[in-house]
Amino acid sequence: MTEKLVTYELDEDIALIGLNRPDKRNAINDETNRQLKAALTQAVDEAKCGVIFGHGDNFSAGLDLAEALTWINADPNLRRKRRGHWHPTLDLMARGGIPWVAALKGACIGGGLEIASAAHVRVADETTFFALPEGQRGIFVGGGGSVRIQRLLGYARMADLMLTGRVLTAQEGERNNLCQYVTPKGESLERAKSLAKRISKNAPLTNWAICSALPRVTDQSHEDGLFMETLISNAVSSNRSEEGLKAFVEKRAARLVEPGKSGDEG
Repeated sequence: MTEKLVTYELDEDIALIGLNRPDKRNAINDETNRQLKAALTQAVDEAKCGVIFGHGDNFSAGLDLAEALTWINADPNLRRKRRGHWHPTLDLMARGGIPWVAALKGACIGGGLEIASAAHVRVADETTFFALPEGQRGIFVGGGGSVRIQRLLGYARMADLMLTGRVLTAQEGERNNLCQYVTPKGESLERAKSLAKRISKNAPLTNWAICSALPRVTDQSHEDGLFMETLISNAVSSNRSEEGLKAFVEKRAARLVEPGKSGDEG
């Protein structure tokens, strides 16, 4: 019987996916990748928003290096088949059509940070630490980190982490775009669920545009980006859009809460 390395639960419209190798700090091996891809595929079919988290004390310590040793000098054909095998999995999260919130704690390093960077919102508790130790391991990022993490950090900061083995705290991660929220210890999952429930109430087409179209705009020239914006803006307009605007005009919509006042905005 295959070990359950990834858990899946549907809580109303929210998919909850848990990395489930706590004794290995949720290190990602091939079977975990396969199960994660299946869970993400199911979530896209069933949910309006998703939350990914780690069981135990850590989000993920990244690539399972013990398994990596078994294929690092393997037959060239086998290694060729493995190239980029994380990419289809994490693309299901990054551009699969529904928003994802990552609940982080403890280790969020290497491949773990690559998984987190595929989410659209990241909530770290104060125990979270970020690192990219590939330089010290003699390997290179392989789960899309050279694109996603570099866009969050910028080249200079990412190169620093990879070359020197520098470790960032949760607070440093927030300042450098690795997470958008920092909570007290043990509270990141509940905050992530709360945010996911709020996000799931948005118009689905708008959520799709934010998660799937907006990242592509950054790949384009200024003029092409504006052209795509016009197309997407028209594409997401719907009866839901009309109702949302009418609710605001008629003062039926919830008001934004100013920072520092009551409400869950920070």
